[in-house]
Amino acid sequence: MQNECPSDCCKSATPAENSAGISAGRRIEYISLAWTSIEVLAAVTAGVIAGSIALIGFGADSLIEVGSSAILLWRLNHEFGEERERTALRLVGVSFLLLAVYVGWEAVESLVKHQPPGVSYFGIVFSVLCLIVMPLIARAKRRVAARLNSRAMQADSKQSSICAYLAAILLCGLALNALFGWWWADPVAALVMLPIIIKEGIEALRGESCGCH
Repeated sequence: MQNECPSDCCKSATPAENSAGISAGRRIEYISLAWTSIEVLAAVTAGVIAGSIALIGFGADSLIEVGSSAILLWRLNHEFGEERERTALRLVGVSFLLLAVYVGWEAVESLVKHQPPGVSYFGIVFSVLCLIVMPLIARAKRRVAARLNSRAMQADSKQSSICAYLAAILLCGLALNALFGWWWADPVAALVMLPIIIKEGIEALRGESCGCH
């Protein structure tokens, strides 16, 4: 994942364009908030039923995504200013690092305890659906971030992308466990994701999610 701005990130916008961008940002964040709330409920419920740490962990990621969308809505509902932008960006960065801690802990615990989850066909279908929806949400957020020159929304779009990556990991883990009994596939894949999550969290805290200053 490259530390680059969208192509038009550093272009200035007219007041009318800025207002339209803020409205578009609010719409996509409300959509993101609604969808990720559904993710939390569905993933945690299915995880508890199947005894799947991966599903419960994905639900925790979605909960952090809910918080990230709420942060961006707060950001978009106030007058733009550099200090608010930095504050929102730092809060998104903290949510990345919280996600990294949770994913790492759950993955290691799963490997140590050697506790394979039950087969969850609902979880498999659900993860496929998330793989379709989350990239679309992330793409919409990136477009708004470019229109508003918002590093905070750019960071939030990356969190949505990571949610999609974790959905892919979840799908692989559930499918491999269901087909071959490879219980370890999901926690190992989750550990592979940790460097990306931590990198994005640190960059957001430093205000480096976009090269514009």
